[in-house]
Amino acid sequence: MGNLLTYGGLTTKIKAMKSRLIQEEQYRELAGLDSVTSSVDFLKSLPAYSPILKGTESGELHRGQIEQLLLQAKYRDFSKLYRFSNLSQRKFLDLYFMHYEIAILKRCLRSIIGGQPMEVDLSQFQDFFNRHSKVDLIRLSNARSLEEFTANLTGSPYYSMLVHLNSQENMRLFDYEMNLDLIYFKTMWKVTTKNLKKKEREAISQCFGQRLDMLNIQWIYRCLKYYHMDAVQIFALLIPIQYHLKTEQIQAMASAATLEEFFQILKQTYYGNLLPEELDRHPDPEKLYDQVMERVHRMTAQKDPYSIAIVNSYLFSKELEIHRIINIIESIRYGLSQAQILSSVMNMT
Repeated sequence: MGNLLTYGGLTTKIKAMKSRLIQEEQYRELAGLDSVTSSVDFLKSLPAYSPILKGTESGELHRGQIEQLLLQAKYRDFSKLYRFSNLSQRKFLDLYFMHYEIAILKRCLRSIIGGQPMEVDLSQFQDFFNRHSKVDLIRLSNARSLEEFTANLTGSPYYSMLVHLNSQENMRLFDYEMNLDLIYFKTMWKVTTKNLKKKEREAISQCFGQRLDMLNIQWIYRCLKYYHMDAVQIFALLIPIQYHLKTEQIQAMASAATLEEFFQILKQTYYGNLLPEELDRHPDPEKLYDQVMERVHRMTAQKDPYSIAIVNSYLFSKELEIHRIINIIESIRYGLSQAQILSSVMNMT
């Protein structure tokens, strides 16, 4: 009864917001459009995106502007939930916000390390970040070197890590992004297991535990396929937290001589039992990640709808939706067919 009283209003709010998420048939329709202009016009017809896209000229929006508007839609939903939450629920949302913060830091690092201009105008998000973060987006986006970027994060949880990496030789974007993720997951794992009630802690632990496992699987796959690292190098890069994966299974995957062997070992894990048919096709682990994450967020929200699990589930669903929209529009730009887009972005036929 206590949870019903605490979460009744918030759960009702989220159910109304979930009704505006894009459904399978709408994804199919979007993927079948023949131009970026028509895809933006389609989004304008949807209640979740019409307020953000209203007044824009569909044919004049470039990739960065479209992505910027979609990110505003994501932040807008977060703000709605934050305003509707009580003090206890806001503590979780404050912690969850670190995920958005790190995503912005990664954008800045890609621009600096890659020597490319920032496609998204971060100043558009300044007001939102001012309410939830101490990070100065304008100063970060104007940084032209790793040293300047790092100096702008003095006093933040990221500063000492960046100073350490800057002092090392041959550091890649991969190293910076991986270490930012490590900070986030270690913080989230520690705080949620400490501050949440037992049932909520179990639900969030399932979501984050499986997310950690799937990220380790992705990193092992990428290290084997693209970087040809040995097992010791790979193991040193991984998140030092296991949920359903066993240490010996991780070591075996990292030691695989071929991708074929990697997938054979993966089939023997919890996730191989969860998605046996998908693994037979040797998919990109990013697709497996989406499937596993969709499943666990849906399951935890259904199991305990009057808890923080419903908030966590919705935020994940919204982020996944925007990720898919961006990828579909980019695929349309490059002339992929509807079937190709559904297969590559949605894992649908």
